[in-house]
Amino acid sequence: MIAGLLFGFLPLGIWLYLLLFHNGFWMLRERDTMPVTEPSAWPPVVAVVPARNEADVIQRSIGSLIAQDYPGEFRIVLVDDQSDDGTGALARALSSERLTVLSGAARPAGWTGKLWAMKQGSDYAAAFKPEFLWFTDADIAHTPDNLRLLVARAAASDGKNAKVLVSLMARLNCKSAAEHFLIPAFVFFFDMLFPFGAVNNPANRIAAAAGGCMLARREALERAGGIDAIRHNIIDDCALGKAMKRQGPIWLGLTDRAVSIRPYPHIADIRQMVTRSAYAQLGYSPLVLAATLLGLALVYVAPVMVALFAWGVSQLAGWLAWIIMALMYQPMLRFYRLSPLWGLALPLIGIFYAVFTVQSAIQHWSGRGGMWKGRAQAAAHKADAGKGAA
Repeated sequence: MIAGLLFGFLPLGIWLYLLLFHNGFWMLRERDTMPVTEPSAWPPVVAVVPARNEADVIQRSIGSLIAQDYPGEFRIVLVDDQSDDGTGALARALSSERLTVLSGAARPAGWTGKLWAMKQGSDYAAAFKPEFLWFTDADIAHTPDNLRLLVARAAASDGKNAKVLVSLMARLNCKSAAEHFLIPAFVFFFDMLFPFGAVNNPANRIAAAAGGCMLARREALERAGGIDAIRHNIIDDCALGKAMKRQGPIWLGLTDRAVSIRPYPHIADIRQMVTRSAYAQLGYSPLVLAATLLGLALVYVAPVMVALFAWGVSQLAGWLAWIIMALMYQPMLRFYRLSPLWGLALPLIGIFYAVFTVQSAIQHWSGRGGMWKGRAQAAAHKADAGKGAA
């Protein structure tokens, strides 16, 4: 009886808290559709694009950067991170005066591959003294007006609302059945963990960013220690967001102007994306992992089990919790133009992400943590840290 009440009402209480008191994350109010005033003068910007084995998408993504209608000085630096699929050659074939393609050097100890490429690109860009560095991934395509609106939001012509970092959560590819099942939830869970409203509130300590599209004020980045300060982080975007928020206000929102062009046709593809960083998010702690799995079971599994198999008021509480989570998921489903019935599947989706998190931990324990593009970066960082301690 007591257990039934606990597993019925505790999840309901958690979902009521998330519904009413967690910065309204589920309403998706932070979007780049909010109006901004263009600055009187457009500052110089350099886009830095790290790329490793991106032959299938590189011309489309870099082409979208070349096509930006930005009124000010704008350059693009692509850092080819030792690709073996012709990524650099395909980019050079675009032959734009805006574009420089660098051949990346070997990754030093203590660096993740992406951050080392970003470091090389930002160092090269410094010679042009840009006011902003635009870090964007090689699998992101942008509408022609995206940079102009990013700068307008960061510059803030009134001077009072200027930002040191403006980041956009790109619309992820969502066409296959696997993507319908798992991709909107990926963004939903990210927003739950780092509510955009809290990120954008200078008085709140929560900080995050979305690595596919980040416009950083160069001087603020240098004050924060540059890319060097976060060189070992697997979750590099949130690390950058945290470092930059110490320097001033930041802003994070959803967008349709930056779109991921990397497909995830199978569940295994999405699993690879998640397992790369899930255990890193938990600080590589087995205790935090156990607590996380317990929390996921309580929040996602318990409401369904109680709703289907309990009785009385406990069963009612289980149904209410399940309905609330399904309703909170609706704005994200509308953003991705999917059926509202997917809301009822959120408990099952939560189980899949719990399994991915366990697999991420197993990969780390077996020396394959942070695996991406053939590099086990978390394992390498652990080894580098051990050498330093010795």
